[in-house]
Amino acid sequence: MPSNTLYYGDNLDVLRKHMPDASVDLVYLDPPFNSQRNYNVLFKEQSGLQSPAQIKAFTDTWEWSEEAYQTFLHECRNPRLLNLVQGFTQMLGRNAVTAYIAMMAPRLAELHRVLKPTGSLYLHCDPTASHYLKLVLDAVFEPTNFRNEIIWRRTNSHNKTTRQYGPIHDTLLFYSKSDMFTFHPGCRPYSRAYIEDRLNMSMAEVSIS
Repeated sequence: MPSNTLYYGDNLDVLRKHMPDASVDLVYLDPPFNSQRNYNVLFKEQSGLQSPAQIKAFTDTWEWSEEAYQTFLHECRNPRLLNLVQGFTQMLGRNAVTAYIAMMAPRLAELHRVLKPTGSLYLHCDPTASHYLKLVLDAVFEPTNFRNEIIWRRTNSHNKTTRQYGPIHDTLLFYSKSDMFTFHPGCRPYSRAYIEDRLNMSMAEVSIS
């Protein structure tokens, strides 16, 4: 797999055509959900117009497609994932939520395939879909490879407090490919307040003794 390469297009096609098995150390993904926004405006054709491929991908993401669903059922090789997505569809119906699940399921399966045994995946989502995606990830990665649910607190609640509590957090679901995963915990220097507090405690212990 070439390094320093930016792939442009449907990520499912890119994963299947360009990414070999066990070739990736780390995956971070932040797929939008039902935001009613076009996230493809960063990428345009040389003429300045938006790429038709991107517009199609955006539409397929949020609208139910029976063709896309049947393709997933035909191609899925993970029985648990297949049963899970079928169960969601039977329970919730054919709508934007299940279209999103059916879109995410094969991509997460491909991301699992390309991860090295030492690799990890972080999926960034919001409470709208995090509980569905957690079950999809359990089916793909095995529940025993779930490592953490990380809560990222926002700086404001987006002013949605008229008829509900303001949403103030996003969720990151952390999974590993296996028990051999690489993990480097983040560290930063002690704060001055912590050092002074510990120093005062040590001085007090010396005085008492």
